[in-house]
Amino acid sequence: MRKLYFLLPGTDSKFACGGLWAELKTFNLAKEVCHADVVTYRQREQGKLFIDDLLQDKNLDDVIFVISWGFDIARLANKLQQYNVVYHAHSAGYGFKLPASIPIVSVSRDTMGYWGQSSPHSLIYYLPNQISNEFQNLYLQRNIDVLVQARKSSQYLMQELIPALQEKCQVFVVDSYVEDLPELFNRAKIYLYDSAEYWAQQGVSEGFGLQPLEAMACGCQVFSSINGGLSDYLDPGFNCYKIAGYSKEYDVQRILKLLNNWTPSALSEEFLAEYRHENIIKRLQVILDELNNFFDHKKDYPGNIKNLTRMHLTRLRSQTLFNKIKKKYFKI
Repeated sequence: MRKLYFLLPGTDSKFACGGLWAELKTFNLAKEVCHADVVTYRQREQGKLFIDDLLQDKNLDDVIFVISWGFDIARLANKLQQYNVVYHAHSAGYGFKLPASIPIVSVSRDTMGYWGQSSPHSLIYYLPNQISNEFQNLYLQRNIDVLVQARKSSQYLMQELIPALQEKCQVFVVDSYVEDLPELFNRAKIYLYDSAEYWAQQGVSEGFGLQPLEAMACGCQVFSSINGGLSDYLDPGFNCYKIAGYSKEYDVQRILKLLNNWTPSALSEEFLAEYRHENIIKRLQVILDELNNFFDHKKDYPGNIKNLTRMHLTRLRSQTLFNKIKKKYFKI
């Protein structure tokens, strides 16, 4: 099995974000299946490999480069076109195209569907992000009625809904790093998450949305937007509630009603099993086996399926129109 090189711009605080933590978590999971290393490409870091040093070795058939940083993908794909490359896709909508020689591993079915349409001749796989076992209901005293994290939250949530709720119940707003997120979720009854506005401004999708699922695993009732990867697992009316529903007054009414009759989220371990360690390791093993077989094949055979270019699509539409006209007027 080939070695995996996870390409990241860097790993220090300059690049700290959910995408970095998720990719490092996937890297640690991969180390349980095969040899893997982190490789940086924007800055050199002590104790880590650097991409330009690696590429001095022209014989890299025994490695697979895993690229994931959305805004850098087009440049990295071009730089590494002669090597074995896999795109680990989180968010979608960056606007770049990928050749069929680069398989795609998506963290959500939403992102997988995007690439299934955008790159129909690429190998595409689904590998969800992991929800660690520490995210579970610890049955602590819940002294927070409503919990919300300021980052990625909409103006409506922060400037309208939260002030209205603060007049009625105990609201805790997090605007800094949380050392023990599972413990915080276990202290809260309701968790609010509204990221649709944030991702619309970024122009890309919510790749997965870890925190609503982590909160649910800890027993929180969740009010959330249903954009992007959140639609993979959120099911309003059954395991969550849709936030920003029609009016502020309606949101307040529903949240207070739930608080008055609050019970822990009944998300089962069977549901969560898809996102737990055991299942992800099994899926990763299957995916890596297939990727290694594909790269063995690619050495000897070129890709030969026509891409869905604009010109090809124009020809297909023209042919369809011609066939309709011929059928209508010539009765053939």
